Amino acid sequence: MLPLTLLGIVLLSLVAFALCRGHALALAAGRQAALHSRPAYHGLYALLWVLLAGIGVFAALDIALSGLFDNLIRGRIDTRAPDLSPIQQSLVYSDAVKLITGGVVSTDDALRREIGALWASYNGWRIALVSAGGLVAAGIAFYRAWAQIALNFRARNRAERMLRGMLWTAATIAILTTLGIVLSLIGETLIFFQRIGWQVDAFLFGTTWSPLAGVSEGALDPTKVGAIPLFVGTLMITIIAMCVAVPVGLFAAIYLADFASAKTRSWAKPLLEILAGVPTVVYGYFAAITVAPALRDFGSAVGLSIASESALAAGVVMGIMIIPFISSLSDDVINSVPQSLRDGSYGLGATRAETVRKVVIPAALPGIVSACLLGTSRAIGETMIVVMAAGQGANMTFNPLDAVTTVTVQIVMLITGDTEADVAAAPAFTLGFTLFCVTLALNVVALRVVRRYREMYD
Repeated sequence: MLPLTLLGIVLLSLVAFALCRGHALALAAGRQAALHSRPAYHGLYALLWVLLAGIGVFAALDIALSGLFDNLIRGRIDTRAPDLSPIQQSLVYSDAVKLITGGVVSTDDALRREIGALWASYNGWRIALVSAGGLVAAGIAFYRAWAQIALNFRARNRAERMLRGMLWTAATIAILTTLGIVLSLIGETLIFFQRIGWQVDAFLFGTTWSPLAGVSEGALDPTKVGAIPLFVGTLMITIIAMCVAVPVGLFAAIYLADFASAKTRSWAKPLLEILAGVPTVVYGYFAAITVAPALRDFGSAVGLSIASESALAAGVVMGIMIIPFISSLSDDVINSVPQSLRDGSYGLGATRAETVRKVVIPAALPGIVSACLLGTSRAIGETMIVVMAAGQGANMTFNPLDAVTTVTVQIVMLITGDTEADVAAAPAFTLGFTLFCVTLALNVVALRVVRRYREMYD
């Protein structure tokens, strides 16, 4: 029902565009010069009003009524079963909803059936009120826009002002979302350090990671929260991945941009970019089933002991995954270098290889660094390949042939484990905040390098 209401609002906005545009043209008797704004701007003004009013009221009513009815239902559960813990009450609520929607429940009893019937009644009212409110608001906005149409109505100014407001709102939401993420990370990080007695060095320089071992009344053992093994594993796999991805991706981009014929480029570039569309779980299976056994067998043949789950296997496959990102971005950057620079180099007698090495690459270096930075960020944040190919044990080792783990893998393990959320969340968010700081520092350093080299080149 609610998706149909949204579709109805969208259709009504399109109808408003067509009718208001035609109405403005009719008022001018076909002479657009008599209007302050072109008829399309009158239609755009009506379309924006209908969309903003309809969807805005729809979202506001949905959020308000959902919160109100949720509180009422939880209050009923607390009244009917005051001895249940908050987690058990949430389970009752979840089972009651599943009884109505046809899901699998843990228990079927009279309380759950009563709460399910209550939820169904409230949900019906919510759908009806939200749908009616959204459509009525869209209709009122349509009428208002229609009534404002006149020869001297500044529809273009109003429409552009609304568009600027929408863009400003989108930018503000993006900034506030980033700020909210950072503040949430900081808050959980402070809770984590409070639970280990503010021993920051135990986290940053400790070599044993087992934060959920020895938890006592919410306090964590400072001797078991050392994140050095996680950072070492993350750094090792990232370096291996970039050693594979950067040379292959960059050389492929150079070949496609300056050496390959148009016919070769037409099929080679799409084939290369297919790698970017392969799901990471497929790469994980490829690493675990093909690459890791092959490396283990090769090590046995030459007398090396390579673990079945090694940093080398994960890093190599992760590098293959990152190749299309670096190749595609570097190719676009290299192609954006003005042809006049190449022609000037050729005119001075330089070969194509010398031109690429001494002219094209220096000119495209800022973009190439950005492509490598994007690939590095992708490698740092990858999880599935590491889980399937490198293992989950926090081993303190610098040997790429051993099993290691990364920060992202440990975050997933903490969040999805059986431990209570308030205990496991603090270490997970602390790892996330640390990873955020490392990535931010990497961005700052890369931007300074790019800016300095760009000034030298200019």
